[in-house]
This record gives sequence, structure tokens and C-alpha cells, in this order.
Amino acid sequence: MLCGMIRKKNKTGTPVYINVYDLMPVNRYAYWFGLGFYHSGVQVYGVEYAFGGSDSSKPGVVKLDPKQFQGLHIRKSILIGRTELNEKECQELIKKVAKEYPGNSYNIIYRNCNHFANDTCKRLTKKTIPGWVNRLARLNFLYSCLLPDGWNEIPPRPAVVAATHNGK
Repeated sequence: MLCGMIRKKNKTGTPVYINVYDLMPVNRYAYWFGLGFYHSGVQVYGVEYAFGGSDSSKPGVVKLDPKQFQGLHIRKSILIGRTELNEKECQELIKKVAKEYPGNSYNIIYRNCNHFANDTCKRLTKKTIPGWVNRLARLNFLYSCLLPDGWNEIPPRPAVVAATHNGK
């Protein structure tokens, strides 16, 4: 009788995961304190998408096999939520987000892979990634003096061009 009263959550839509990778060996210990240096990518429809830096103004988002980012140790794969978008709609949304993340806008503090993952997850599921994944970037004032010159500078944001309609 009690079992019949417990409602099961309706699991519609396609799962969206964030794959979190350890960037440094210290994460073995820092993780337990809610800290660490992590890379993350968004996995949906069997593909992982991640953001990285380059000298190019082209999108810095790459498409790869899930849980296979440059041989890094995967810390966790976390279900963020589900998207109601079909595969084609999802690919179109990620292409749109990728245009907002050119490779030359990457910054380890202000615009990194975890920012991309959070932005993409919010658009796909309306949910954010766990706070610990990018906590050190938010706490940059604790270690910013240890970073090489230029790493703590705010990168230029890509210009957003508004479409105008001539009353049509």
C-alpha cells in the first residue's frame, strides 16, 4: 500500500551529463575539501562537447568521444538533467553556443571549459553544474598572484550583433 503512494519521477527526454576530469594529481586530496583543478565537458546523445583555448576567433568547442578527453583521469560523470530537444535540435543549440565561445576568448579564470559546460547545461536542462567543479576559478583571489602574467586578465567578450527587422 505504501509503495503505491510513492510516485516515480517521469523520466522523459534525453540525459545530459557533465564529465569532470582531474587536471592535477592534487585533486585526489583537494576534491574532499570541495576544491580542485578540473576540466569538464557536456555529454548528450553519445557525444561530448568541450571548450578549449586557441589563437583563433573560430569556435573553441570540440566534439569528442565521451570520457576520452586527452587521456585525463575522469573524476565523475554526473547526470545534470534531461533535455527535451531531439538530436538535431541539440546539435543546433550547441553550434549556437559554440559561436559564443571562440578559442581566443578562453581564460582559465573568467571563461574556461567549466563556464561553457555550465552555460550549455543551463540551456539544455535549465540546471547548473555542481559548484565544486569551477570553485577555484571563482576563488581566484586566493591564488591569482601565483598565476603567470596575463592569466588573470578578463578576456574580450565576442561582440553580439543584434538582427534588425525592416518591419517584415
